[in-house]
Amino acid sequence: MQTLFFGGDVVTMEPEATAPAQALLTENGVVRAVGRPDDLLRQAAGGVRRVDLRGAALLPAFIDAHSHFTQVAYSFLQVSLSGVRSVREMETRLAAFIRGRGLSPGAWVTAWDFDPTDMENGQPPDKAALDALCPGYLLLIRHKSGHMGWCNGAALQALGITAQTAVPAGGRIGVRDGQLTGYLEENAFFEALRATPAPDKQALLGAYRSAQALYASHGIATVQEGMCTKEMLPAYRLLLAEDLLRLDLVVFTDPACFAEVQALLKSSGRRRCRLGGVKIFLDGSPQGRTAWMREPYLGRDPGYCGYGVMTDEAVCDAFRFAAEEKVQLLAHSNGDAACEQFLRCLAKAEAQYPVLKNLRPVLIHAQFLQPEQAKRAVALGAAASFFVAHVYHWGDVHLQNFGPARAENISPAAEAIRAGLRFTFHQDAPVIAPDMPETLWCAVCRQTKAGRTLGKRQAVSAQEALAAVTRTAAWQYGEEAKKGTLAPGKRADFVVLDRSPLCVPPEELRALRVLATYKDGEQVFPNAAGT
Repeated sequence: MQTLFFGGDVVTMEPEATAPAQALLTENGVVRAVGRPDDLLRQAAGGVRRVDLRGAALLPAFIDAHSHFTQVAYSFLQVSLSGVRSVREMETRLAAFIRGRGLSPGAWVTAWDFDPTDMENGQPPDKAALDALCPGYLLLIRHKSGHMGWCNGAALQALGITAQTAVPAGGRIGVRDGQLTGYLEENAFFEALRATPAPDKQALLGAYRSAQALYASHGIATVQEGMCTKEMLPAYRLLLAEDLLRLDLVVFTDPACFAEVQALLKSSGRRRCRLGGVKIFLDGSPQGRTAWMREPYLGRDPGYCGYGVMTDEAVCDAFRFAAEEKVQLLAHSNGDAACEQFLRCLAKAEAQYPVLKNLRPVLIHAQFLQPEQAKRAVALGAAASFFVAHVYHWGDVHLQNFGPARAENISPAAEAIRAGLRFTFHQDAPVIAPDMPETLWCAVCRQTKAGRTLGKRQAVSAQEALAAVTRTAAWQYGEEAKKGTLAPGKRADFVVLDRSPLCVPPEELRALRVLATYKDGEQVFPNAAGT
């Protein structure tokens, strides 16, 4: 069956397009033609289903350049602490969650989306408060960044963590006066997360459906698993066995379990899930003060620059692995010291494996990428994916941590354009919701929560921002021949917005509404069957 979309602007995002088209014709999940409605009807053979856009805008579906699909799913099984301002409010939410889920004493309670900067005193709960929040339960709280968290005494005991526990490289266990504080950071926190029990089958299936529905509601048709680990393999076996995917999923894995994930995806035969490559972490989070910087943070701990979590040797080994497997490598690199390690090791690896230059390695986040580093990234064939919504969500915190000169240049998209560096935008969901209109607004307007314009020099146009989440995002995945623009022969993945991002005042970009999302010509939002 052929379907004709008409009655609104069709923004193709083709580089040579100078004006919106008026209609789009699809057939069997593929774009057949773009042009005028009457011309497309003449091309159509047989019956044609007609969809009137009623003045809305049709664009290529947004592409998630970096997030954590399974963690988004897990968030539907956890209690959100977003915006809590006091320990009392935390206690209320946790108690409501325990009652609502019917959890018995001794059960794990995992909370997420907690940002201590939202608290009235700007501080997380201390050990005594953690133990009093939900006594009798094993409590783990995730920082909003996902890079650190807090456990109560019962959870620490269950995890086997004591004040004498050896601290893993690239991590920290909070100890004060010989006693645990409950705080875990980076690799110490990641080890704790991996040790918590997995949800039951039916709950996990429901969570995966909810995660897909969330992405689709934001106009996204291709999503990413930004770090698949060995512990996640049972969840993936279930996801693939049940054939739940209605969106495309690109999986990046820890090099240590690459072969297992590769074999699992190959044996499943599921066309909507493919292996994208490998992922490594080079540092932490700037708002959590664990990003690895070349100059010290401001405030407490004079001289403190954060820290790296991998040795140069380990990073070079990861690049060599990617080269030998001929797959893409993504590297979480927030601070400029982490970006420097990425570039230093990539240059060394490319000298031995020139193929790396063609595999499109990506600096993930690259919040503090410097101008000279951007130029070197271009020469090495690398790209960057910026978490540009940091400007709004943590821009005011960055001003405190780094001062104006450094904070104003976070997510340096305009500098990337000047250097010729390809870049995309992402939300690192579940760190924040995969809200593409908000991301477009952040990239163009660069306003903080306090209303300050932060880094006007790094602002980009709506056209450039939109390209980052469509055309260039498809290129990042090596899928530019079939996604990212609307042209004959490409996948019929598109989003319908109430207005075109190219035709609204910049300050209104954030208010754009997703009316519908299509994947391979089938509507997956709203009321998507199977999501």
